[in-house]
Amino acid sequence: MVMKASLQLRIGTQLTMTPQLQQAIALLQLSTLDLRQEIQQALDANPMLEQEDEFGEQAVSEPQEAEWSDSIPNELSVDSDWSDTYQDMGNYSGSSSEGPDFERQAAGQSLHSHLLWQLAMTDFTPRDHAIAESLIDALDANGYLTQPLNDIREGLKSQGHEGLSQREVETTLLRLQQFEPTGVFARDLRECLMLQLAALPEATPLLMPAKRLVRQFLEALGKDDTRLLKRRLSLDDEQLDDVIRLIRSLDPRPGSAFGTTDDSYVTPDLVVRHDNEGWHLELNPEALPRLRIQPDYASLIKRADKSQDNQFLKEHLQEARWLIKSLSSRNDTLLRVGREIIARQIGFLEHGEEAMKPLILADIAEAVEMHESTISRVTTQKYIHTPRGVFELKYFFSSHVTGQDGGDSHSSTAIRARIKKLVQDEPPGKPLSDSRLVTLLEESGVNVARRTVAKYRESMGIPSSSERRRLR
Repeated sequence: MVMKASLQLRIGTQLTMTPQLQQAIALLQLSTLDLRQEIQQALDANPMLEQEDEFGEQAVSEPQEAEWSDSIPNELSVDSDWSDTYQDMGNYSGSSSEGPDFERQAAGQSLHSHLLWQLAMTDFTPRDHAIAESLIDALDANGYLTQPLNDIREGLKSQGHEGLSQREVETTLLRLQQFEPTGVFARDLRECLMLQLAALPEATPLLMPAKRLVRQFLEALGKDDTRLLKRRLSLDDEQLDDVIRLIRSLDPRPGSAFGTTDDSYVTPDLVVRHDNEGWHLELNPEALPRLRIQPDYASLIKRADKSQDNQFLKEHLQEARWLIKSLSSRNDTLLRVGREIIARQIGFLEHGEEAMKPLILADIAEAVEMHESTISRVTTQKYIHTPRGVFELKYFFSSHVTGQDGGDSHSSTAIRARIKKLVQDEPPGKPLSDSRLVTLLEESGVNVARRTVAKYRESMGIPSSSERRRLR
């Protein structure tokens, strides 16, 4: 067989992530409170920006004398995959501002709910989903798995998952170890650090010796035995210092950045209201400051002047224009996604949780023609004020639960709401058993297994029928 060399031309497109576009995407993932801080910092640092009124809709007013400046597109796309946006994750410095700030995302949210949110948006079979929930429940506050896998498997078998193998549990664990924050679901410090090192690009300097140190010589590092480490890893003093610096930049407690509760002060980004014409979604006019270009400073710019002062004003004017455009794009994206969500959850607005429809990220991503990762950014820590209360946008997503007979699927949120209502309305002296709840749900068109009812009941903190009878 003769191998022939040939030259091939491959044509493709790739999104170029400019700093301005990275800024737009970074602003999209911030909560309103965090974004206010970013805007205030920009107002303090940029003389070309000023705040018109205390709060209000985003303004894009500026003088016409800007023909010399870089072109800013009419539409600034903030839709991209994480791999497009954060190509420089090899910079392992904890202070880097170029990667996703998961600490900021974690504020006011528990680790447990953050992981359940990711689980609901991941394609798991019902059996794997049950395994994953048990693994999430077994995590401690630092994100470590505290129970042996065999104990978790035995617990699942006692709940009706017969024939469950250790391999199934281990396979599910491997998938969960890809969740955010990186390093979660580790069983010890060594595994936690290895997961974080594995997430770094292969081009990261000294990545291989860092992995070997963590895998084989972590105890020597703890004892600061640099002589042993240099000899075993074949490194000089400077290389070893860099390896140790890389390892110390990792987070040994990845779950600790998350709060213990979901209670926090929030400012709704969106407001939904109802009138004679139906439901309407709008931006909250109280959410963000109203920005504009400072006209007096802008009028000082001279087109042909190349002096240092004039260049300073030009650069700050361009930064101000990009910021205003980025905020406008953020608002437009919020409205598009929010309107699509509300259009699918009108039943919830009119009838409550029992009318919630199944909804996953892919449904909205397909409808608005964006990446699922963009939808995730838009719906995390973005809140909407409705006649039924204030909710995070991701609240309106819930997994599909298909009946035992393979019939219509229902929202897990709706099923939980129906179970809660049935228990609240049960006769005081005759609490409903899980089997009876299954029957009543079936009569209302929801056909689910008894173990699913038991799981949802327990997740809501509702005691069993025997315990409820004893409490009464």
